Amino acid sequence: MGVLGGLVLAGGLVAIPYPGPGWLIVFLGLAILASEFAWARRLLRFARGKYDAWTDWLARQHLGVRLSVLSATCLVVLGTLYLLNVFNTVASWTGLVQWTWLQSPLF
Repeated sequence: MGVLGGLVLAGGLVAIPYPGPGWLIVFLGLAILASEFAWARRLLRFARGKYDAWTDWLARQHLGVRLSVLSATCLVVLGTLYLLNVFNTVASWTGLVQWTWLQSPLF
């Protein structure tokens, strides 16, 4: 259960900034770990409280703040896609290989 919970938790942490159920996967991984470990139960309770507080705070904010958070999230997604060389891969499919600036510095 520890290995499975750890893998699910790690996958959820990677998925958080992307569209989809990132936080749900994190909480699922913590719930799996919490079935075996007391520290995971405490962490799950803490994380759920902080997540609820964050979403409540964000809902109370001005539209400009919410758009700023959305923009920051989009920048994180675009940055990781760039670093993982996704843009260059798609460019090679479309014949735009001359756009060398799309190539990740990691590849």
